[in-house]
Order: sequence, then structure tokens, then C-alpha cells
Amino acid sequence: MVSFDKNDKYEILRAEMVKDHLRGRDITDRAVLDVLRRVPRELFVPAKYAEDAYGDFPIPIGIGQTISQPYIVALMTQSLRLNDQCTVLELGTGSGYQAAILSMLAKKVYTIERHPRLSEGAQAVIGGLGIDNIEFYIGDGSKGWPSDMEFDRIIVTAAMPEIPATLTRQLKNNGLLVGPVGGPIYQNLVVIEKVNGTLYSKNVCSCRFVKLIGKYGFDETA
Repeated sequence: MVSFDKNDKYEILRAEMVKDHLRGRDITDRAVLDVLRRVPRELFVPAKYAEDAYGDFPIPIGIGQTISQPYIVALMTQSLRLNDQCTVLELGTGSGYQAAILSMLAKKVYTIERHPRLSEGAQAVIGGLGIDNIEFYIGDGSKGWPSDMEFDRIIVTAAMPEIPATLTRQLKNNGLLVGPVGGPIYQNLVVIEKVNGTLYSKNVCSCRFVKLIGKYGFDETA
């Protein structure tokens, strides 16, 4: 009988995830595939779900929030067309998994989460992994980053009724914004490109995300 320790087991599950759920579909960016192959997703989910961390489905992380399925994480990351000079704004830190993925492909990540408990949990896991190019903020992500900054890339991991102007103002020229736009239940994943101040939009696929709650998002009681 062959036995494996936990690290071996999760390495095997990560490899199977990349082969079956990512490379086996339309994720072709080698850098994205490599990062998804290396980041320990099991650390970003509640311990009781660790065995399911690499299944291609979202997992609850508490407070009505979820960690997106690996395919959607990979698809959104690939759509950003990142390089090591990019600064990235993320709305919806959640578990911190998406931020960790971004941090290995970009120069720096700025991430906003409205739930202090989730942000603090994400910071603990990311700190434990030795990742030091992520800056965290707790607040209303629909308002954008709280200081006067512009970003090469913006990723929104919660459903927006429309793209807030607060975000497009913080998107640099020739920058890309990726996120779900639509109703509170079903949305379209869109890529917005800003060229000479004009926004060009492309639909990627249908999707389903939790709502972006905030001044320029959905009302929490809606």
C-alpha cells in the first residue's frame, strides 16, 4: 500500500484540477496555470471543506460569501492579461485566494473587503505564505480605493448592477477591468478596456456571483 502525507495529497489534487478543470477547458495562459498549480487553495477554505478545495465549484467561507470555483478564478485572471509591472485593484478580498493568485503575476495588489473578519482571515493566510506585495483595506469596494490612485488592472469578484464610475476613473488608460455585471442572481462576466478615455466592453460568459454591496453596488436589503 502506498501512503501519502497531506502535502502530497494536495499537490496531486492541484495537478488534477489544472489538468481536468483548467487546461482541459479554455485556460491556456501558462503563467496562470503554473500559479494555480502552486497556490495551496486548501488553506483559503474552512478546514471542514479542505478535502473539497480543488473541486470545480464555489465553497462557502462564511458571512454569506464564497470562494469562486477554480475555473472562474483562472478565467478572470487570464482575462486580465497580467505582467509583473501591473498594479491591480481587487474588490472583494473574501478568502484571499484570488489576491494570492494575482500577487504572483503582478507587481502589487490592492484589495478591498467590507467584512473585517474575512479580511483579517485572508491577511493571516497570506502572511503565513510569505506574500508581501498585497495591501488590504476594509471598506466599501464600490467606492474604489480610498486614495487618489489609478490601476493597470481592476478585478471585481462580486456582482455589479453596472460598472461604477468610481472604478473606471481609477482605471489607467489601456487598462483592463474584469467583473460580473447584471442582476442579483445571474450576470455576464465582462472585460472592459479603457482606450484614450473610451470604455470598450466584451462579454466573456454567463456567471453567478454574490452581490457587490455598497454605495454604487446593490443595496444590502435588496
